[in-house]
Order: sequence, then C-alpha cells, then structure tokens
Amino acid sequence: MSSIAASVPLDAPRRAWLTDLPVLLVAVVWGTSYLAAKGITTTHTVIAVLVLRFAVVLPVLVAAGWRRLRALNAAQWRGAGLLGLILGGIFLLETYGVVHTSATNAGLIISLTMVFTPLAEAAVTRRRPPRAFLAAAALSIAGVVLLTQGGGFTTPSPGDLLMLLAAVARTVHVLAMSRIKAVRSADSLSLTTVQLGSAVAVFALLAAVPGTGAAPWSVAAGFGPREWVGLVFLSVFCTLFAFFVQMWAVRRTSPSRVSLLLGTEPLWAAAAGIALAGDRLGVLGVAGAALVLAGTSWGRRAADEGAR
Repeated sequence: MSSIAASVPLDAPRRAWLTDLPVLLVAVVWGTSYLAAKGITTTHTVIAVLVLRFAVVLPVLVAAGWRRLRALNAAQWRGAGLLGLILGGIFLLETYGVVHTSATNAGLIISLTMVFTPLAEAAVTRRRPPRAFLAAAALSIAGVVLLTQGGGFTTPSPGDLLMLLAAVARTVHVLAMSRIKAVRSADSLSLTTVQLGSAVAVFALLAAVPGTGAAPWSVAAGFGPREWVGLVFLSVFCTLFAFFVQMWAVRRTSPSRVSLLLGTEPLWAAAAGIALAGDRLGVLGVAGAALVLAGTSWGRRAADEGAR
C-alpha cells in the first residue's frame, strides 16, 4: 500500500501529459485542416466537399449514440437543429474563405474567435470586460490588419474577409449554445450528431440548387488517392477524432487547460502553411501573426482573470 501511495505524485505529471498530448494533437490537426481543405477544394466544389466530409462521419455518430438520440425531447431537437444551421454557416464561410486565402491567414484570422467571444458575451450580459482584455482585443485586430498586408498595404482578400466572418459566426455559435436552455441538458454526443445532421441537410439542399457547383457524387468520382486522403483526414481526424478527444479530455482535466492547448491551433496553421504550402508572410505578415497570437493569448488570460 505504501509503495503505491508513494508512486502517485510521480505518476501525476505523466498522467497529465497523457491527457494533454491527444488534445494537443487535436490542435495540430485543426491547424493543418485549412491546408487539407485548400488542397481538395475549389470554388466550384466547396458544397460537394462539405457534403462528403460530414456524410462520412455522420453514420458513425448516429450508430454510437442512437439510444441517446431517441431520448432527446422536441425542444432539444429544435435547439440542436438551430445550432446546426449556424454550424453549417460557419463551415461554408471557412471553406469558401480558405479557398481564397492562404492556409496561414485562415488559421490565424479564425483565432480571433477567442477574442470576439468574451467581447460578445460582455455585450449580452452588459458586464464590461477588463481593460487588459480590451487592449488585447485591439492588439489582435491590429495583427489581423497587418497579417492581410504581407505584400504591402492592399485591400484584404475576399478569403480574409470570409474567415473574419467565420470567426464572428463561431462566436454566435458559442453564445447560442450557452443561451439555448434546451440544449444544456442534452449530452454532447447527441448534440453534436444533430448539429452535424442539420449542417449536412443544409449542404445537401444547396448542392441540389442549380449553379451552386459540382454534385457530390461527381466530385467523389473524380477524386484521386490524394484527394481521398485529404477528405478522410478532414472527416475522421478533424471531425470524429477531435470530437471524441474533447469529450474524453474535458472529463479528465479542466476546460481551461483544454482551451489553452486548443489555442495553439493558429501556430500549427502557420507552421503547416509555411512548411508545406510555401506561404510567405513578409515582414508585415510576420508582425501581424505575432500580434494575433500575443493578443489572443493575452486576451484569454485577461478574460479568465476577469471571470475569477
């Protein structure tokens, strides 16, 4: 008994790392997801790729949580369905955005969600955020401006603006999830399954409208090995794996720790874009990236201190 008790303090850091590493891997795959999406998507195949991406994992989620899905009441279905419509909008903005900008810009601009969310929450609750947080938000916004001007002061690209809108949409999604009372009592698996189902329904309807791009089956038929690898990566790792790791980790560590680790996503997006896609930020872009990362990190700490 005494030898087992003595080993606990030594094993605790190891157990913490065993929890942290899968979460850090989620941040890595999310950061590289922009490059993967850019590699298999064009302007004319965005909707088709989204249909394929989520149609691959949805049956797995339905099978895994069938009993819990049947236990949802009508209000929970409506709430989760509404969240799914917002989620569909987020993925449309992100995917169209990444087609028209660099993977590096996409990952860094979307990180502004970590700043926008506390600001929006403060506006809704009418509680003024700490001054340090406001300063961090201003720093991040200045960083985005510089980031989009890597080649000199020019008009931001359509992709940059779409990613900025996606960051706003992510903020709306988080606030809606916290304020729709019906979904608070729903388990995470069922909630995610209904949301993805709603999003896929939106994508399928859009795909059926003439002029919205290639049909999903024709895109799938034209995929080669590289495209299928990219799609499986987005479906299995960036969606299914990431979802289950978050559920697993949040039960074994604190949400703040998970959030901190996931907050490294922009770093991996920038690293993947520079190393694999040959992205070049330029002096202004590097300065902007540094400001975005510093501002979001500072803003997260300031928001946590304000909450305490």
